[in-house]
Amino acid sequence: MGVMNMRKYSVLLIMVMCCWASMTEAEYFKYKDPKQPIGIRIKDLMKRMTLEEKIGQMTQIDRTVASNEVIKKYMMGSVLSGGGSVPAKHASPETWVDMVNDFQKGALSTRLGIPLIYGIDAVHGHNNVYKATIFPHNVGLGVTRDPALVKKIGAATALEVRATGIQYAFAPCIAVCRDPRWGRCYESYSEDPKIVKLMTEIIPGLQGDIPAGSRKGVPFVGGQDKIAACAKHYLGDGGTHLGINEGNTIIDGKGLFSIHMPAYYDAVIKGVATIMTSYSSWNGVKMHANRYLVTDFLKNKLNFRGFVISDWQGIDRITTPEHANYTYSIIAGMNTGIDMFMVPYNYTEFIDGLTNLVKNKFISMSRVDDAVKRILRVKFTMGLFENPLADYSMTKYLGSQEHRDLAREAVRKTLVLLKNGKSSKKPLLPLPKKASKILVAGAHADNLGYQCGGWTIEWQGLSGDITDGTTILSAVKKAVDPKTQVVFNENPSENFVKSAKFDYAIVVVGEHPYAETFGDSLNLTIPEPGPSTIKNVCGSVKCVVVLISGRPVVMQPYVNTIDALVAAWLPGTEGQGVTDVLFGDYGFTGKLARTWFKSVDQLPMNVGDQHYDPLYPFGFGLTTKPVKNL
Repeated sequence: MGVMNMRKYSVLLIMVMCCWASMTEAEYFKYKDPKQPIGIRIKDLMKRMTLEEKIGQMTQIDRTVASNEVIKKYMMGSVLSGGGSVPAKHASPETWVDMVNDFQKGALSTRLGIPLIYGIDAVHGHNNVYKATIFPHNVGLGVTRDPALVKKIGAATALEVRATGIQYAFAPCIAVCRDPRWGRCYESYSEDPKIVKLMTEIIPGLQGDIPAGSRKGVPFVGGQDKIAACAKHYLGDGGTHLGINEGNTIIDGKGLFSIHMPAYYDAVIKGVATIMTSYSSWNGVKMHANRYLVTDFLKNKLNFRGFVISDWQGIDRITTPEHANYTYSIIAGMNTGIDMFMVPYNYTEFIDGLTNLVKNKFISMSRVDDAVKRILRVKFTMGLFENPLADYSMTKYLGSQEHRDLAREAVRKTLVLLKNGKSSKKPLLPLPKKASKILVAGAHADNLGYQCGGWTIEWQGLSGDITDGTTILSAVKKAVDPKTQVVFNENPSENFVKSAKFDYAIVVVGEHPYAETFGDSLNLTIPEPGPSTIKNVCGSVKCVVVLISGRPVVMQPYVNTIDALVAAWLPGTEGQGVTDVLFGDYGFTGKLARTWFKSVDQLPMNVGDQHYDPLYPFGFGLTTKPVKNL
């Protein structure tokens, strides 16, 4: 009898366990059911999560310290590539996909299988990636005042980012740069908040068009050919005193809200998924510690429902010196309303610190829950739970001809013609394609790295043949008549120019690449040999100077020597966009979206200021008509 009873009990126990397993399995999948409303999915998942799992979701680490095992152990919510952080030099899109998928498999193997989101700075195309299309930087795009164009650029960027298996870009930068001494001025569309507001149309390009009737402030990402965007840097990053990067924006509330806030209103309405806080301060209060602007205004007043992310080691910099009191930094960042923390390297210190602060009730559980809900909302919205892994099907979009053609069109529209001929009756441009001999000079004429600027392949940018693209010299050779002799001399002597009998010269000079604080400049001069090249060439032959720079620079000393002057900003990989307009296949149409100063002593000087005496005013730009076969 005993044996029989034991068997009955065993069978019964197995049946109960199977039944319980199937019930829990069905319940487990409730948050994974795409038919359920997102709110219910979030609620279902949240009630299953431990504190450790929640804090994991709030943590973003750099790929250099990430691994399948680390992600699994700490249940990480996000990984990023910092500037130039790549799986291998010249890595193929397939290599990128494999790396992101390996990290993702670590996340999917955790108890709850919450997929991670991978972020990268794709700020002018997918700029960290070899052979990607590099679009003009924002300083040039603002010139176009063309929201339809930037929307197309956003859509193309989204495809190239997805080509590498990545789902999230730290773009767009919607700073309003009020002082060109700032090293990030090229990341800003304009000094005019109206133009910056117009350019938020890149957000539906990156994310897709938010459906009609959507609730204001709710994030939207429309499918596997789109990515989550990030409006940055909130708030006032472009208004710091003397243009000092990460500095102090000294301005009253009316000025802050009328100059620096308008583009954020539009970003939120267009469903931007994430917003990044700024390193800078407003009247001495660090933005990473400004609860009023982050929680009270952005989250509560504007109803922003996506997540707020810190900048790279952003909470460390709440204290001076940075990282001096990390416990205080965690409390301040959390109480401000930051949801995801970019702690690229010291993630265990962050996780342990936050865990202890919550357990000891220095930080409320409701604040943790607010952060996690927002992160999950973005992940559910973008379909990460249904499609966590990438394949190679989209690799074809990286650097595609269609995208390069779009970038070339953008370059044409970003160029501003500042001078054309020593007298208006004798314009130099458009240049004739048929000539016996022409000179191309300048350190920037045959340097793709200089042409692209910072945030290209490496964080600070590079010199030379750094990726696939067309330099301005190559573009000139392609554009002119086959019988026209093109002579390239990077920095010719005056005698060389005078003795060679050139029909005309194209001089391409400007700034060297830089990013962030490395670009802060109090003098805004172009480095040698740029000025010498202008003097030696333009003093001896008719010349057009094509200026490659991330902002207006000192040009007044050279203007009288130069026959024609073109502001080309940082055009990116498609140099033929420059020659399309120089040689008259297309006309010049660009109008300055920044004031061009005479001297740095005038700065800051913006359109509408009382004392406004620029070299070239905001909105200035000469035009030409396209011509056939010069």
